[in-house]
Amino acid sequence: MTLGANKNIVEGEIADYCMEDNGILVSFSKNPKRTIANITANIALVKQITHNKRVPLLIHLCNSPVPSRETQKFATEQLASVYIAMAMVSKPGLASFILGLLFKFKKPPIPMKSFTNENEARQWLQQYV
Repeated sequence: MTLGANKNIVEGEIADYCMEDNGILVSFSKNPKRTIANITANIALVKQITHNKRVPLLIHLCNSPVPSRETQKFATEQLASVYIAMAMVSKPGLASFILGLLFKFKKPPIPMKSFTNENEARQWLQQYV
């Protein structure tokens, strides 16, 4: 999916965002290596976009370098502060790899599901709007 010219796009270092009228935040992941610093800045950006409201996230994943364990732990701890649920859209295997990387030893803090089809991801997220 590409964002239309009439959408209000907010650009960030690790992702671009569009808040949809239906309450779903759409994210297009970028490929810089995640660090605690850029994740902290991204969390602040998301809170600004959502006015500090927890929202469902539809994220289009891309390949990016594997972050450090500390960064992975930090990112996991921050999820529930900004999102209600997360639907990840990617080519087959990428989302499963990320889920395995982040949640190998414990359950995700919010409902998460991976998809290869954006429409299916949106349908799943509707229960969290």
